[in-house]
Amino acid sequence: MAEKTYTALTFDQLKGWRDDNHQAAFDVFKTTCDDMDGPEWATLNDIARTGPAPRAFFEEFFRPVLIEDGNATLFTGYYEPELTGSRERGESYRYPIYTRPDDLNYSRREIEQDGVLADRGLELAWLTDPVDVFFLQVQGSGRIRLPDGSMMRVGFGGKNGRPYTSIGKLLVARGVFGPDQVSADAISDWVQANGEVGRALLLENESYVFFREVSEVLAHQGPLGTMNRSITAGRSIAVDPAFVPLGAPVWIEKDGATPMQRLVIAQDTGGAIKGAQRADIFFGTGPDAGVQAGRIKDGGRMIVLLPVQLVVS
Repeated sequence: MAEKTYTALTFDQLKGWRDDNHQAAFDVFKTTCDDMDGPEWATLNDIARTGPAPRAFFEEFFRPVLIEDGNATLFTGYYEPELTGSRERGESYRYPIYTRPDDLNYSRREIEQDGVLADRGLELAWLTDPVDVFFLQVQGSGRIRLPDGSMMRVGFGGKNGRPYTSIGKLLVARGVFGPDQVSADAISDWVQANGEVGRALLLENESYVFFREVSEVLAHQGPLGTMNRSITAGRSIAVDPAFVPLGAPVWIEKDGATPMQRLVIAQDTGGAIKGAQRADIFFGTGPDAGVQAGRIKDGGRMIVLLPVQLVVS
């Protein structure tokens, strides 16, 4: 693996920088900047509360830094799904999502096929489709529409520590899809169409996510990210915190059919988000957001904005 490298840039080298809505990014930055560690970030938090002009704030107190590890840039998308379920098991509601147990080391196969967590009072809700359970875990949060029409929101509650295996990559390796054909919708459709064979494929991802009910977030707000604050559609991303500080502003230059050049905030993480040039863009809640997120698999580059005190010229 290549060593981590840092290249300091100027704001003039960021494509589209002057044309972005810096106020939108600044508003999101303020939601988590007081949770960041270090005196430099504490100072920036204090300055942000004084109401500076957003673009001037970023240009004066930050420096753009390109962090690389030898791997190509990859942008993907994620969203908050809306699913059908119940708090109680029923004829249509047979597939549980669980709260975090004390013993975390069970694999997906042991949990879903062998039922090692069944009847221990850990069932948080029951869904109508096992594929919904799987993709809820991939997204890390979601809303469940209950039989009475009310909505239950669930968020990440922990995971079993087993390695994450990409089902999409398995399907490509087995010749089911080409690299440019695989998407969340394509995977879901294939699993649904292949019955037990499809469900068996999902078991090959040993990683398993547990949930908790989220009642402190208002309906119009986004789900909670890793920083335990609501994330914002189009302005929050999931990153690898080994390379990007959580809460840091990040300039993204995404290629592909829907290019994107904008300032976003690193407020979340994900099991599949590994590497210096790897980001998952949050697209919002519901099926339309899911369609948008599922289409994203693009290159480009991402540049982290770090406090000027941390950047050596």
